[in-house]
Amino acid sequence: MLPRRIRSLVNLQDLIMQNSNANIIGINKLKHPCGMYATGSIRPEFPRKLKKNERKPLVTSINELKRLARREKKQRQMVKEKILRPPENGLLVKELIPIAHEVYAARTELFASVSKIVESISIYTCSLCGEVHVGHPPHKIRTCNIAGSPANKEHTWSIGDMKHVLPLVESFHLYDRVGRAVSHNERLEVDRIPAVVELCIQAGIDIPEYPTRRRFFPAYNIAGKVIDFEKRFPKEVATGKGIDTWILGSMKAYCFSDIHTDVAVRGMEAWERMRSGASKLMQKYAVQTRGYCSEVQVVPKGHRVRNCQAYKHQMWDGQRAWQEATVDDLVPPVYVWHVQDLKSGKQLVNDLKRYYGMLPAVCSGWCKSN
Repeated sequence: MLPRRIRSLVNLQDLIMQNSNANIIGINKLKHPCGMYATGSIRPEFPRKLKKNERKPLVTSINELKRLARREKKQRQMVKEKILRPPENGLLVKELIPIAHEVYAARTELFASVSKIVESISIYTCSLCGEVHVGHPPHKIRTCNIAGSPANKEHTWSIGDMKHVLPLVESFHLYDRVGRAVSHNERLEVDRIPAVVELCIQAGIDIPEYPTRRRFFPAYNIAGKVIDFEKRFPKEVATGKGIDTWILGSMKAYCFSDIHTDVAVRGMEAWERMRSGASKLMQKYAVQTRGYCSEVQVVPKGHRVRNCQAYKHQMWDGQRAWQEATVDDLVPPVYVWHVQDLKSGKQLVNDLKRYYGMLPAVCSGWCKSN
């Protein structure tokens, strides 16, 4: 009788050999084929979880940031006007207004589709590390490696919901994008809304619940200070005039229609449209995130609210370094282990985790619903 470890290795070797032969003759029917989730260049690299004392990767290199800071310092010392382009001067980028409507409509459709999908698919979350699993039963992969976790690193599962699949990232709503940043004393007076919605509002969408200032004359930058001359001119044009709002209404009607049965397909398309459209908006409308926590602010410079609870936040007085955000900071994907056959009822085991694939939780839900 062979020892348990040797037996497991022999069984794993047999599984790999069977899978290789099946791939060669084209009749691969294994539940977890190595050809699809093999290690190496075939399997994509997913972002690893950062430690508490680690900072998010910078989009722009530190040397480039220092060079830009030195150039801006020299420009402030010279008393002359700096020409600002939209949206830095307070005006809208006209070609991005339809994209803002598409992103807002895609977000509405995405949440409507996910709310229907989660009614028929089980969602689990680890009460210790926060890992998410879509499908029943939850996996047995031992990746719970935080303080207070069991010695065998197995997860402690509990029932999850929609917020674990689509985490909500909020941002302070700004009435004037070119105005001053939100101070710590104003933190309770300013509304916090989803960051994607705030991005769409600043890009041209008008929502009555969240009013925003629309400028008709550009602001100027003189010696590093933004000068606003618009108050000297009358406002004759109503807010929102000239913006095509029919796109938003038509997409909402399509979203809540009950005659369509391909909810999963529409949800996947809405997810892609929202992320791709948000990436286009972020190329013009700056979004900032803190380097050590998930705080996001849709503005060229971050706010001054001392609400950071990250590692050693006392040393920074609750304010951590702001940096350029990515679309993953605005719409964070929650990666989960993918179950190919939901009806089999088999758990993912720790011995074969190298051969399993991972998907965003939203995409995994779409695959299981088909």
